[in-house]
Amino acid sequence: MTEMTKFSKDLSKPDPIPESGIAEAIKIMKTGKLHRYGEIKSGSSMPEAMQLEKEFAEYMGLNYCVGVNSCGCSIFLALKAVGVQFGDQVLMNAFTLAPVPGAIAHCGAQPVLVEVDEKNYTICLKDLKKKAESFENPSGTKVLLLSHMRGHIVDMEELMKVCDELKVTVVEDCAHTMAASWNGRLTGTFGKIGCFSTQTFKHINSGEGGLLVTNDEDVAAKVILYSGSYMLYKQHGARPEEEVFKKWKSDIPNFSMRMSNLAAAVARPQLKMLKERSEAWMSKYLELESVFEKIENIKMPTRAKGKENFVPSSIQFLTENLGYQEMIKFQKGCAERGLTVKWFGHDDAIGFTSRYEHWGYVTKPDYEMPGTNGVMRRLFDMRIPMSMTDEDVELIGKVVEEAMHDAML
Repeated sequence: MTEMTKFSKDLSKPDPIPESGIAEAIKIMKTGKLHRYGEIKSGSSMPEAMQLEKEFAEYMGLNYCVGVNSCGCSIFLALKAVGVQFGDQVLMNAFTLAPVPGAIAHCGAQPVLVEVDEKNYTICLKDLKKKAESFENPSGTKVLLLSHMRGHIVDMEELMKVCDELKVTVVEDCAHTMAASWNGRLTGTFGKIGCFSTQTFKHINSGEGGLLVTNDEDVAAKVILYSGSYMLYKQHGARPEEEVFKKWKSDIPNFSMRMSNLAAAVARPQLKMLKERSEAWMSKYLELESVFEKIENIKMPTRAKGKENFVPSSIQFLTENLGYQEMIKFQKGCAERGLTVKWFGHDDAIGFTSRYEHWGYVTKPDYEMPGTNGVMRRLFDMRIPMSMTDEDVELIGKVVEEAMHDAML
């Protein structure tokens, strides 16, 4: 009997905070000024949250940035700022994580699920157009909450053509695409608003946090007020002028969704590391892709080479010719060999992997979702830590191949 290959590295272990981030966190803790707002005396340094907003807006090439306490909150605030109201419907691609429909539910709205393209796991533009044409909201708003799920980027030029034609406002969920671009243009700059995450397993790790970017001064002012600035909105590093706030400050409730100075202090040094991290992730992704493509019954997604500059902190693939029990056996076989591979196809939601059938708070669609179902029930997902080595890639390939072989017996 062939000896079972074992993989010992824990892929779920976060990459460490860089020493520069630790130093900044200690410095801010010694001051006690973890809350982002307070008295700023003349000559004092700009608070960390203000500096991060200024630096991230400059990085994105946009006018405004607002730091909040999570990407999910940034999406909720984005939807509020563009006019989504209770009872509205919001378009969204069906392949995403639970905080995305959660943000829609937070607004008292309901998702209109758009199909997934099996070839590249992105939103189906044909289905988007069909569904965007088929409904009207009482509020008059029509919004697409576009999730660049797991870093897979749709043809953004074509998507914007569809949305512009149908007068659909685009909010981009870029939790998995910080530093990624389509045809040379950063994700988060195509729609009216871009929402980013600094949660532990994202491209910048501050434990939890969100960044919202836009060129719309009214959106920026409303989000700053919604996030809980009190009347201290001048303490934002990339904000509109005073006159814009005067239009809104009496009508906007405080939702207390602020980013802390501590989270910003940890995040700021990592902004300078995005290029290096992107290159490292891409190198490991391409190695894994090459290995997985050779394994029977595994199908890799197509990527738009030359246009889709993705930042792959994880890798996904579909299984072929496996039934439900065989897929359970395959995942279990990987786990027995020490490799954690997540699967979206379980009957029940497990960990981070859920699909639309699991979201009981979402009204079940009265339309068929064959494309989405065909993808989600066969979709496997694996994290790529920056510490992954060439030897790790080789071992992972052997583990996956052995587990697939056993699953087919």
